[in-house]
Parts: sequence; C-alpha cells; structure tokens
Amino acid sequence: MITIKSGLRGRQILRCLSSPAQTVPDYSHAVIGAGVVGLAVSAELSKVPGNRVLLIEKNSDFGMETSSRNSEVIHAGLYYPVNSLKTRLCLEGSQIIYNELDSYKTGVEWSKCGKWVVAQTDADDSYLETMYLKAKQELGLPVEMLPSNKTQWVEPAITVRRSVLNSPTSGIIDSHSLMTYLSTVFDNNDGDLAVGSKVVDLEYQDKKGYLLSCQDTVNESQDTASILVENIVNTAGLHAHHIANMLLPADRQVKQFYAKGNYYYLKGSGFPPVRRLVYPVPPRNGKSLGTHLTIDLQGSIRFGPDLNYVDNLDDYTVNSANIPRAYEAITTYYPHIQPSDLQPAYSGIRPKLAGPHDRSFKDFYIKEEPGFPGFVNLLGIESPGLTASIAIGRYVKLLYHGSR
Repeated sequence: MITIKSGLRGRQILRCLSSPAQTVPDYSHAVIGAGVVGLAVSAELSKVPGNRVLLIEKNSDFGMETSSRNSEVIHAGLYYPVNSLKTRLCLEGSQIIYNELDSYKTGVEWSKCGKWVVAQTDADDSYLETMYLKAKQELGLPVEMLPSNKTQWVEPAITVRRSVLNSPTSGIIDSHSLMTYLSTVFDNNDGDLAVGSKVVDLEYQDKKGYLLSCQDTVNESQDTASILVENIVNTAGLHAHHIANMLLPADRQVKQFYAKGNYYYLKGSGFPPVRRLVYPVPPRNGKSLGTHLTIDLQGSIRFGPDLNYVDNLDDYTVNSANIPRAYEAITTYYPHIQPSDLQPAYSGIRPKLAGPHDRSFKDFYIKEEPGFPGFVNLLGIESPGLTASIAIGRYVKLLYHGSR
C-alpha cells in the first residue's frame, strides 16, 4: 500500500496503485524526490491543464534531506560561467523570489540583506576585480567594489584588509516556508504526494510509458506497488544517479559524489553583530565557496559549510574535529571569537558531479535522456539549487510543454 497525501489539506488515500498489466497511465507525470526542486517542478507541471502529477518521496515528509540542510542563501549568480545553466537559472530564480513571492501573500519569508565577498590579499583582490567586471558588464548585476578604508564604517565587525565586492541582490530565505508554499501550489492544482514511497525499479514500456515499482518505507513492507505514468522527472537529489541508472544502459551510467558540510553557531552572546552575508574569496580548488558567515531572519550568526567528501549518507553528525580549521578560516574576517565559541549546529550533504580530484566546472545536468522520451534527468543539483528551484521547475516545464 502506498500513502497518497494531497498536500496541506490533510486528505490521505491508502490504495494500491496500478497492476503491471495496466495499459492506461495513472498519471501524466511522476516526479521522484520531494526536495525543494522536486516540489517546484511538481508545482509548475501541475499548473498545465490536463496534467495529472504524482510527487513521490521516500521519506515521511517533503524536504528532509539537502533542502533543509543548507545555508538558505539567495545567490546573486556571481560565481558560475556566464552561459551556464547555474548562472541563468540562479538569476531567474532570485528574481522570481524577489518579484513574485511577496511574504504577506505567499508566506515565503526572505530578506534581501546583501552580501560581501572579502579580499584579504593581492591575489584575492585580483579575483574580486575579475568577478566584479563579469557581474557588472556581462550579467548586469548592481555590484560595487569598496576599499577597506570604507568598509569599516559599514560593517565594523568585519576585518577587510584589501577590498570588498558588495552584492546587494544576495539574500536569505526560509527554505521551509518556500517548500510549504510550493506544496500548497501543488495541492491547489490537485497534485498527489506519495510519501514513504521508495522507487525500487523503473521500466520503460515503449508507447505505454514508464512502470515504477515502489516500496512502503514507513511500514517497512517488502511488498511493492506498481504505477504506470507517461513521463518521469528525476529530482531525487542525493539519490538521483541511482534512479537514472535504473533506466540508462551500462555505457551511459552516471555517478554523483557526496560532499558533506558542517555548520556552527556562536555559543553565548555579546558578539559584534553583522547585517549581511560575508564570504571569503572561494578556495582555489573550486569545490566550495569557503566557510562563510550567514545570518538568519532573526539576525543570528552561523558559519559554514566546510567540505568533506563522504560515502555515508546517513551520518549527519557535525564533525567537531573540524572546528579548529573552521576557526582559522572564520577569524580572517570575523576575529572576535575563540574556538570554544563555535558550537556544532547541523550538517548537510550535497550531490556533486565532480569528484574529490576533479577541479573542472560541472553545470546542472537537466535534460531529457535520448532514447527515453519523457524521462527528464536532474543531476548535480547543488548550490545554487535552492535559489534556482522555481526557475528549474519552469525550465523542466518548458522541456515538456514549450511556451505553455
């Protein structure tokens, strides 16, 4: 038995899904994985007249993995190649948040607090100059460069030895309020959410569509239920490559890597306040944006994430052994703390297409797989996936419905 929950209205239907012999699809689209991107894709597809969308989630509720374990930053689109999907969808996604998601009307809580990227050395300064020119001239972003003698009057708690790139269109967002909003949109368009349902097999049945086999993870039943759908969207996040490889032939099998990041709160009170996000110049390895300072909607400060490649997806324990390294990184720009002031907060794991020794840029992988009509794969959806989530949803909808 698979539990179908129709959004926030609380209606639950326990039923067996289709039998393998069924020839008429139960749904037009099945979206696998109910993180923020899966919710956004489902919400957008559900807006198209005639679509009947099922969102399948193996956990007991939506958004329980990467979507709820991140920095909750609204990125401006500074870091990625100009013509990449990451840049395009980040720019579009941030505009959607600021222009369409009025907090009073939608319940989505966000703040356009701005961000500083801080240069402490000559090499950092050169990096920021390049970033500034790209952002200003190629992306049209309202960035500005501030010398160190001016920054002390704006954010006196932040140490700046050379310069700052000021990004006023960066911000913060409550990811849970965004996911609740997207779930409500999906529910209002009569979408179905199947929680506690793990996809264990996929089969392409040519003109009939795709047969999905699911197991109930809540009751730990070994029984499987089958469902026939016309199209599949793979938004399974950390598990997306496993879903993809159920269908793809051996010579097209894909792989994701797992990057764990730890976050830390300040323990105690009396620390100098900061009014915006503060990032160092990214490490040269291109794997992360560095251990940065973020604030939440109440103004509380937290730091992170660091980065460690892992194999275990079940271990979200914050690694206290990383505190000395985090302290060293943080005090280059926020020198008001001791290692004992850093309290383990939470950790998150993000899917990457680049392994530990691969320094090449990896864009979002979002495309319909050749030979599998209607099967759209999303791989490597890491940062800026939260910012870009609704834009990703609209991009996927265009793959199916063109200009609709």
